[in-house]
Amino acid sequence: MSTTDETRTARPAGRPRSAKAEKAIIEATLDLMGESVSISELTIEAVAARAGVGKTTIYRRWSNKEDLVVDALATLKSPPPPPDAPTVRENLAAYLEMLEREACDVRGRCVMNIAMNEADRNPHLVERIRQAAIRPRQEALAALLRRGVESGELRADLDVPVAMAMVVGTMMWYVKSAGFDGAGARSGAAAGRILDHLMAGFAPR
Repeated sequence: MSTTDETRTARPAGRPRSAKAEKAIIEATLDLMGESVSISELTIEAVAARAGVGKTTIYRRWSNKEDLVVDALATLKSPPPPPDAPTVRENLAAYLEMLEREACDVRGRCVMNIAMNEADRNPHLVERIRQAAIRPRQEALAALLRRGVESGELRADLDVPVAMAMVVGTMMWYVKSAGFDGAGARSGAAAGRILDHLMAGFAPR
């Protein structure tokens, strides 16, 4: 039986995207940055060689190096946990556990530090990274704290920006000073201890 133009299955225009190739490109970008290759020194040629793909494969997915770097760094930051627990304390615990897992990821921490150090040379790029990878999490944490104030679980005069700095900064300092690494990370071990102290200051008097 012959197949007419009307019954023939349509084929999408262009080549189908390869999830395997995209993953290899993202990993190659992160690996090169983790090897202290600055964003300025990073090249599409180097990424293509490390990923085992052609430059055209990269350019079919990203129009330039900046777009690739933003997408690669965004993969290091998982979406914040949904604030669907019954109490603000439980939601804060989930948020702290997420921070702990990421802080214990040595490569991820190193690469993000390198990216943030590019602010003087690449301010537009660093701002895009902040918008894509950091700002959504900051907004989620701020909303969570404000919700706690409104519900009465947190003190009415809580300074939300300062509280946010305490949540994130304390976890980063604790993990770094304790010498945790990706192999020895104990998910939740630090989060519970830090949460007890934070809540002592955040809770109504």
